[in-house]
Amino acid sequence: MAISTNLLGLEYVITMAKQRTGLDDFGDDSFRAPLKILLEALVEQADLNEAGIQGQSERIIEILCQRLLAQSFFDKYPDILNEEILNPVVIVGLPRTGTTMLHRTLGSDQRFYTPIWFETRFPSPPIDWDFTGEDPRLEAAKAEILGMLDANPELAAMHPFDAEAADEEIMLLEQSFYSSVPEAFCNIPDYANWVDSHDNTPGYQYLYRVLQFLQWQKKRKGQEGRRWLLKAPHHMHHLDLLLATFPGVKVVQTHRDPLETIPSFTSLNYGLWKLNTDNPDAQAVADIWCAKFSRSMRRAIGIRDQHPDCFFDVNYKDTTRNADGVLESIYKFIDMEFTDGAKAGIEKWRDKNRRDDRAAHEYSSEQFGYTEDFLKAEFKDYRHRYGFE
Repeated sequence: MAISTNLLGLEYVITMAKQRTGLDDFGDDSFRAPLKILLEALVEQADLNEAGIQGQSERIIEILCQRLLAQSFFDKYPDILNEEILNPVVIVGLPRTGTTMLHRTLGSDQRFYTPIWFETRFPSPPIDWDFTGEDPRLEAAKAEILGMLDANPELAAMHPFDAEAADEEIMLLEQSFYSSVPEAFCNIPDYANWVDSHDNTPGYQYLYRVLQFLQWQKKRKGQEGRRWLLKAPHHMHHLDLLLATFPGVKVVQTHRDPLETIPSFTSLNYGLWKLNTDNPDAQAVADIWCAKFSRSMRRAIGIRDQHPDCFFDVNYKDTTRNADGVLESIYKFIDMEFTDGAKAGIEKWRDKNRRDDRAAHEYSSEQFGYTEDFLKAEFKDYRHRYGFE
């Protein structure tokens, strides 16, 4: 416990971030309240092993370093905050419904800006980088993924980790400590309850700011996209904030029967818990994530009914049976031409990223105490609304 109290102490992580960067301005202080709750929960509830203590401490310190570096960029280049995030396209849905595949497929169209995995983990480059040559953040990102897969090789079958591929902006939300990322790594109910019961507007406001920062960076590197293509199942918990933060947003929601998706997603998070504790509780993982998404999917139905023109539905089975037809419908919905260049980029991406090239994801519903009747009851409204009954 002495080790955890030290490495996961509020003053310790703040001091370490300042020492590493030589900076002391974090910008606004909205991150401090959730950070304090997170650190306390990690110490008191997560049952972290030594690797977990060190890993979570290092992750938090790195996030704080990124905030310090970002603020130094905002101070040095105030025009960053003049960047406009216009009419973004955001993919949402239950986890394991094909959101990653759809995101990376569409993201091969160079007219889109997409957040790359290394950018979501390290949104701030060194302050003195001239934006030419290989990005200095890549090495750290590749090393982090390699470390995760070495610690638990099963993760490679669960998600296509790639430091240079498009990925979820939920890790950009993590920069504000308003996200469910920490819950994916360990059992911290006090932190989860705090985030669920508090207004997450500061997190989404900081997400917008970081996307402005990344857009400014991409332009300096010579990229000229028209609009952002984002994706995160996490947004299902906060659809109202997503719509309020990004005026003109077009939301593509993917659908698949929760009887298939929830056990799969639980297995992924169970694999992440194994990285941080010697006693991962399969039933706790199941209870936490099933309850979180069943609650959010019910709430999302009401929000969607208030903004019907903002949403387009994609059934997972259609993405496997008629992938090109689905893409054509999405381009029509977002009012973009499905050009020959876009089609060529998509085909090139598909050839290099076939699901059969990765091992199958092995898991069972019974492993997590799920029964068909239980999942049907938990997701009754969602399954009825989208035809899975």
